[in-house]
Order: sequence, then structure tokens, then C-alpha cells
Amino acid sequence: MTVQDALPGLLQDYLPILIFLLIAVGLAVVMAFGSMVIGPSRPDSEKLSAYECGFEAFNDSRGQFDVRFYLVAILFIIFDLEVAFLFPWAISLGDVGMFGFWSMILFLGVLTVGFIYEWKKGALEWE
Repeated sequence: MTVQDALPGLLQDYLPILIFLLIAVGLAVVMAFGSMVIGPSRPDSEKLSAYECGFEAFNDSRGQFDVRFYLVAILFIIFDLEVAFLFPWAISLGDVGMFGFWSMILFLGVLTVGFIYEWKKGALEWE
């Protein structure tokens, strides 16, 4: 059996996936175009006003942020990763054995180092 003989059979196996993707892309295009054509577009002063902050922008939007914003983002990632990996680890603790236990202790140690770094940088003391 050569590669040319197996290729049509292989492509036939992926035909349902291709059809599904074509239908999904086609439906998305039809819905996006349909909402532009059918939906009313009546902008008024309320719709065009400032959205979340409540006042108009007064400076260039490409200004620099204080480094504390990034430190808070790092802090969020630290605790988000901890929770995301801690629950599955706790459920399967009996199956992973001592290697899994010490691997998680190492992981928590790395996260603790990141938390201490944030604490020393003053990210937890907001002015």
C-alpha cells in the first residue's frame, strides 16, 4: 500500500470536521453580516458618551502605567495558578505519591518566592 492509496481514505476521515468548520465559519459570517444589515444604527449622544470611567479622556491613551498595576497582575496570576493546580493535585494526592507531593511543594515554594517579591516591592500597599 502506497501513500497515494491511503490518502483518500485519510481525507475521508477528516471530511466531517471540514464540513463542520465550513458550516461554523459560514454561519458566523452570515450572522455578523445580518446584524449589520438588519440591526438599527441610531447613534445618539448617550451611546457616544464615555463608557466606563464616566469622563472624557484627557491624555494620550498610550501613556505609561505605574509598575504597581503590573505587580498586581503578577499577584493575580500567582494565586490563580495556585488555585488552578492545587485542587486537582489535592484530589489525586493518593495516586501521585511522594514524587507528586514534593513536586507540589516545589511549585508552592516558587509561588511563595513570587509572593514575597511582590510584598517587598510594595504591591500590597496601595495608595
